[in-house]
Formats: sequence, C-alpha cells, structure tokens
Amino acid sequence: MKVQRQLPRWKSIKPLLGWSLPKFFSGDKALARCITIDDLRKLSMKRVPKAVYDYVDGGANEEISLTRSREAFSRIEFRPRVLRNVKEVDLGRTILGKRVDLPIIFAPTGYTRMMHYTGEPAVASVAAAHNMIYSLSTMGTTSADELAAAVPEVRRWFQLYIWRDHEQSKIFIEKAKDAGFEALILTVDTPVAGQRNRDIRNGLTVPPKITTKTFFNMATKVRWWFNILTTPPLEFATFRNFNRPLSEIAATVFDPGVTIDDVIWLKSIWGGPIIIKGIQSVEDAKALAKIGVDAIVLSNHGGRQLDCGVVPLEILPEVVAAVGKKMEVYIDGGIMSGKDVLAALGLGAKAVLVGRAYLYGAMAAGSAGVEKMISILSQEMKTTMQLTGVTSIDAFTSEYVRLRDH
Repeated sequence: MKVQRQLPRWKSIKPLLGWSLPKFFSGDKALARCITIDDLRKLSMKRVPKAVYDYVDGGANEEISLTRSREAFSRIEFRPRVLRNVKEVDLGRTILGKRVDLPIIFAPTGYTRMMHYTGEPAVASVAAAHNMIYSLSTMGTTSADELAAAVPEVRRWFQLYIWRDHEQSKIFIEKAKDAGFEALILTVDTPVAGQRNRDIRNGLTVPPKITTKTFFNMATKVRWWFNILTTPPLEFATFRNFNRPLSEIAATVFDPGVTIDDVIWLKSIWGGPIIIKGIQSVEDAKALAKIGVDAIVLSNHGGRQLDCGVVPLEILPEVVAAVGKKMEVYIDGGIMSGKDVLAALGLGAKAVLVGRAYLYGAMAAGSAGVEKMISILSQEMKTTMQLTGVTSIDAFTSEYVRLRDH
C-alpha cells in the first residue's frame, strides 16, 4: 500500500515539542524535578557541606543497622484487592486522641539550623500547614517557648533525655508544659553516644567544633556559608544560659543510669501523654505497658547508636500483638517512601516517625524542600492505597501487606 507524504506542518509539530521558551524567576527547578525522597537526598548532597550531609545521612560504625533497616522495606509485599471503588482516599488517622491528616510524625532531630538556617520553625510550619505533629529535640537550635511563639498552631511534642541532674530535666519539662507541648517523648536508647565514623572522619562532633578541615569543607558551599554567617550563631537553644562549654554539658545529657523508675518519675511530674522512644524488644514494650505509658516508638535511633542492632520493622508485628491494645505503637528507621509508610501501618504501627526524609528536604531547599517531601510521601501513599484497593488508613491492615522472608 502506497502512503501519501506531505511536508511537516507547524501545527502538527508544536504539540510534540518538549521544550518551551525559558522562564525567568520560575522557582527552584532542581527541587521541582525531585520525584522521590532519594532525589531530595541527592539534591541535598549538592547544596550542603559534606560534613553536614554525612551527619544526617550516616549511621554508627559500619552502618549495618542503617542498611538493614532500609533493606527490610525492600522485602515488603503488598496484597492488592481489585474491583473496588477507590476514587476517594482518606489518609488521616487519630493519634493520641486527635485527628491528623497524615499519620507521619516529624521526628525530633538535633541541630536543625545546621542543615538549613531557617531551622525548626520552618519545619514546624510545614507540619502545621498539613495538620501533622512536630517533635522538638532537646538538642534543637530553637527552644520550646521560641517554637511555640513562632508556630503556635502546630501540634507539638517535646523530646527529652533524662539528665543526671533530675532538677534540670524538671526545668525543661516545665518549660515545655508552659509552651503548650501536648506530649513528652523520652529517648532511652542513648545511655552513651554511638560512634559515628563519618562524623569523626569529617572532624564534625556534637556539639560541632569547626576545625580547619571542617571550615574549608563548609566554605565550598557559598550559599550555605553565607546563610550561616548572616544569621544568629549556631547553638543548642537548651544550653544558652549555661556557663560551661557545650562539650561538657552534652556529656551530662546521656545518663547511663536511667531505669524504668525514672519513667515512673517522669509520668508523675509531666501529667500528660508519655511516649518512650528507642524500644527494641517485646520485653521492654511489655514492661512499659505495665506502668501505663501512652505510646512507644520502635527505633534503633536511625541506625546511629548500636550497629548490628534490631531492625524495628521486623519486630513490629510481634510488639503490636503483645501491647498494641494497651498503648499506641509507632516506628521509625529507614522510611523513605509512601509505600514504606503504608507497610509499617499495615503491619500494625499507629503512625511512623520520619527524620532523615524531612532533613533531606530541609537541606535541599528549606521549608520548600520539606513541603516537597510531604507531597512525595502523600502521593505515593494515595497511589499505593488505590492500587491495593483500600480507601482509608484504618482499613489498611496486614490483610494487604506482609514481610517476605527473602
């Protein structure tokens, strides 16, 4: 059959062209091109000094715990149901008696202004805009009252380490209570600090000390350096009124003598919901349920404390079966996609905490990067739910997901 040919016409060519005239002041194009959390991770690597990036990205020792946490999510298998109406999907859930639009909690992360000069308030503002929960770290660069003043509408939890000096811990607790924090998170997997080899090699310590090597490494990122120099000095907000060096103060934060009796004491003086973060065994979960703790976070501290430790996702079903009716069970570690979030929820978690994911966004583009992180996770969650035939988070159970052996 002979095909008749003709000269190309502009009206036929124009729809096929994938380019357009350049637009000036069109926003952050690199950020707009990010479609996964790993894209944010790669972009953040380009925009902050190596020492800062490694502080977020790295783990303890050989980073085996960190790697295993990520690999566990690669063994997730979804079990879809079809022929269901999935036009509308509800991603909301009730956490500690109040509704959130996403069961994703911003985990407490220290020294946030080192990642981006706008710091904790910028992240909390994103949480507020999406009706999510923000957790402020004791090691943060914004104090409890400053955060409450900057973002009064956000649901906020305060993370605490019990100090050797209980009276000082009590002062922090009272300040958080006065600032309207609704829940207290006690981190218990840090009797001592883990060894983070990347930070040691980069010359970055906590608290950070700017060595010659660190200075030149940081100075290669001009925008980051400019923002640091033209904004208030980096400091731990909690320690502003102390007269001792921060290195000495930080050594008192990690108390190797903390026991369950300290948790009972904490309950007696706080008077609100208590969440214990860093649980890595069924036995410890049961012990905390017995004394009436409101929630626990299954966590290996993002693989930043004990290397070759427990993978939280792998023990999640067993812990939920043991204590899930007595307290809310959350999980963190290795969550880098919306399907990771749903996998954890399907295996029994009430909510997940994310740290690295939002810090990649913050390092990449401040609050806009954190917004992008939420957009990515929520869209991935919605798509995964529709493809598995589920229209609400509460209905997404172990019927739809399992953890493969290999």
